[in-house]
Amino acid sequence: MKTNRFSESFANADAVFSGIYSAELKQLKGLSKEEINAIVPASNSMQTYQALVDVVEKASKDNLAQAQLISKIKCLGSSAIKLAKKIPGWTALL
Repeated sequence: MKTNRFSESFANADAVFSGIYSAELKQLKGLSKEEINAIVPASNSMQTYQALVDVVEKASKDNLAQAQLISKIKCLGSSAIKLAKKIPGWTALL
């Protein structure tokens, strides 16, 4: 199969969205800007949100254990934890 400059990007995206946290990632990415700002009214709420998405995408791609993912989310700080608690399966873990 011939590869092009998009092949690696598509492969990475496929790995992320078929990974073990694909459902949680879908829910997280489904939050609107208004919802994010309501949860975390700080001026850097979108940066925090993007950092959280990045952590979950990498965890999904790498098949990271849930305890490791929760630890990485906690390292992002209280704002990221508030956002992550919007994911039903993570509420009790955080």
